Amino acid sequence: MSLTLALHPVIELRFGSVTQLESTRLQIDREDLSRLILEDGRLASVELEIVHSGEMCRAGIVFDVIEPRAKEPGFGVDFPGILGPMVTAGQGTTHVLQGMAVTVLDEGAQLVGGAGAERILEMGGPASEWTPFSRLQHLIVVPHARPNLERPVAQHALRGAALKVPVYLAQRAIGTPPAATEVFDLENQGPSAREGLPRTVYIAQVYAHQKTVPMDAQILYGHNTAGMMPVPLHPNEWLDGALVAPYGGAETYHFQETYFYQNHPIILELYRRHQKGELAFAGTIATVAVAREEDRDRNAMIAANLANWDLGAEAAILTNYGGGAPHVDMALMARACEVLGIRTAVQVSDMTRDRRVESAFLFNFPEVNAIVYGGGNDTKWEVPAVERVIAGNAALAEALSESQRLNARNICGVINFQGAQRLCAVAY
Repeated sequence: MSLTLALHPVIELRFGSVTQLESTRLQIDREDLSRLILEDGRLASVELEIVHSGEMCRAGIVFDVIEPRAKEPGFGVDFPGILGPMVTAGQGTTHVLQGMAVTVLDEGAQLVGGAGAERILEMGGPASEWTPFSRLQHLIVVPHARPNLERPVAQHALRGAALKVPVYLAQRAIGTPPAATEVFDLENQGPSAREGLPRTVYIAQVYAHQKTVPMDAQILYGHNTAGMMPVPLHPNEWLDGALVAPYGGAETYHFQETYFYQNHPIILELYRRHQKGELAFAGTIATVAVAREEDRDRNAMIAANLANWDLGAEAAILTNYGGGAPHVDMALMARACEVLGIRTAVQVSDMTRDRRVESAFLFNFPEVNAIVYGGGNDTKWEVPAVERVIAGNAALAEALSESQRLNARNICGVINFQGAQRLCAVAY
């Protein structure tokens, strides 16, 4: 299965009378885009704003961040199972507007503090240096749901807007010669392919069921992952719309951005090493962290067996989603792989709040001894007051405008389960 990304750099955003891509400038028709968003009758109104890279601006609370991408006609559908029919993602040609993002805000989220539920886009100041989002141009979308709409229904409407807008923008690149193309193709990946190179798989959690997932949440091909067991996926499916971020907010305490599925650091690095002949990228497995012990043991067994018997893995990289129990799920899965002779490396996020190494020890299995430890949970910045704030409601705007101390977990892009973070933890 081959996926071609047609890359169109965007370094300038502006509003105008028509939505069109002119070289590296994207002009957006505000009225036309608003009409598209408000086709969903659950939304009463919408605000659209542009924020430039490095601008002293703060926006929140963030529902999701998505890179604009659109499929070439005849090569599949955008976000299958959500915006389009159920077809396999990851093949054909997809046009990408690089250097920009669509950032959707959630008017129903509350600034509760402390747990990482509130996600803020910090475009300037000291904290912005640690997030890749501060270096992008952003179209900020603020949908307003109709009064008295139930919270899950409002979030479902936000998800629709968060995906329709980037597709609408990227479709303007179709028919325009790209600045560059990238091809992702795992050819000849049978058991004897690339003999002598370590067959390596990636096993990743895409949700943590410590909190009940909303029935209509759309995560994997439109499915909410309830009751999900480990599922083999082609790496291209991650990059091309099969997965989107779960709902965030205080109800779930989960946070992730779809942008990092589209630009998955681990998958892209495995592809790079595969193309250089350093390893054989054998595939990926998507799984979830669960709440019951029997489900945990079952998922660990099935994932390890899939990696071993179906993908012929000799090495595996594992990542978790969320913290605490998901760390243990991942470690048990890694140990099950090790028992089958698959050497593993796991990436964990920093869950400490007291800066003590002892507080970071969430599992201790001798077999799981290759650990990449990303820091940041106890990192805080004193951020200045800002004049420009974009928020879902007036109360949020007032709270966000003030100088304050922000936790790394509250700033979009600083802590990342896919390995994009720039912070690390060091014991000394």
